[in-house]
Amino acid sequence: MKAVTTITGPAAPLLRDNIDTDLIIRIERISQLKRGQLGPYLLETLRYRGDGPSSGLREDFVLNQPAFVDACTILGGKNFGCGSSREMAVWALEEAGIRCVIAPSFGDIFFNNCLQNGLLPAQLDANAIERIAAASGDGAHVDVDLRALEIRAPGLEAIRFEFDAAQRDALLEGLDEIDQTRRFAEQINRFRADDQKARGWAYLA
Repeated sequence: MKAVTTITGPAAPLLRDNIDTDLIIRIERISQLKRGQLGPYLLETLRYRGDGPSSGLREDFVLNQPAFVDACTILGGKNFGCGSSREMAVWALEEAGIRCVIAPSFGDIFFNNCLQNGLLPAQLDANAIERIAAASGDGAHVDVDLRALEIRAPGLEAIRFEFDAAQRDALLEGLDEIDQTRRFAEQINRFRADDQKARGWAYLA
């Protein structure tokens, strides 16, 4: 997966609570499309006038506005990514160019799916998010610096955010859980060899 260091670009304000995974990507699209095809259908109920891109854009939706059409960060509300446990919601965000979501809280499974796909879920209180939204309302770039654990927006002092140290290191190095396990291959193989000597019966075909 892609490593996360500093994410720089427009931050689109989608400041509503309880944006669930079905809103992020509809269940019909998951059954119809493969990974790599989901990006155009991100948030389609909000983004389009009807059923999918061919129905036309809703000009008042934030991701359709010129200032945020190339957004790489979403500023969200509480409980972002709640609902059913579909990893495809993260895929759709990533395929649409979103590398970071900043919200006061996240659905637990969505948060973990972000970590496995190189999308940064950064938690800040709602007041701080509103200040970032106000500072970047014209599409001005926002920097989300995972190494420094800072978010920088025009006219604001750097805003600190907290992140689990092990999860931070994994994102910085671009390692999902499988990659992290592979780093211990030598120790795993040594354990298996020693265990096979001690419990050979357990390894019989």
